Amino acid sequence: MILLSFDIEEFEMPREYGDPIPFTDQIQISKEGTTKILDLLKKHNITATFYTTANFAQNAEDIVTRIVSEGHELASHGLYHDHFKPEHLKQSKEILEQIGNTTVRGYRMARMMPVPEEEVYNAGYIYNSSINPTYLPGRYNKLNEPRTYFMREGVWQIPASVTPLIRFPLFWISFHNLPLSLYCALAGRTLKKDGYLNVYFHPWEFMPIGPKSKYNFPFYVTKNTDQKMVDRLSKFIEWAIKKGHKFEHTYKLIEDKTS
Repeated sequence: MILLSFDIEEFEMPREYGDPIPFTDQIQISKEGTTKILDLLKKHNITATFYTTANFAQNAEDIVTRIVSEGHELASHGLYHDHFKPEHLKQSKEILEQIGNTTVRGYRMARMMPVPEEEVYNAGYIYNSSINPTYLPGRYNKLNEPRTYFMREGVWQIPASVTPLIRFPLFWISFHNLPLSLYCALAGRTLKKDGYLNVYFHPWEFMPIGPKSKYNFPFYVTKNTDQKMVDRLSKFIEWAIKKGHKFEHTYKLIEDKTS
């Protein structure tokens, strides 16, 4: 199975690169990008998991309603994307459940940063997908973590997928920058080894965030974004369906494990 997921947040990343983007623009860009994602998933008749900040949800209730009504899983991406307190875990879950009128079972920390697992458990989550078990200079050094799902502190951990042996990350940056045929080959090898693939993207990837002069983003962030990303993900979905892979909610992996 392919656990396709999207981190839905206020688009404050330009501030990391010196651009003081207004909050209204942050929300609007994420809303438009999420709409493109939902349209694409509907076209292919597949479902995904949307890790959503409560801050975004409160400013885009119509988007959250559509996510749930079209059969996707709603999960938590925290209260805010730019800062965290342990109490945000429960607060974000409660807000999302109220707006979406659904049960929120999963959590993903902003930027895949560490989060206290006992606090995730105490907030009522069943699983946490906040580990990228690879080495990426300046971002991750998680080579000591298991590659595939495991239990810790009463919470199921579902790491982002990396390839066997060398642990090459299959997250959004590699999807943008590798030839699509190579990415599919690596994804296929990982699916064969692990039985599932856990990959994630963001709504702003489907928007015109380049050239560098716009937000000062590096080339590896802006490559194959906007309509190119829509087309690229569509081709990946078509490849996966042709190979017989099913797209499932992230929680389905836990359901199958515990049933």
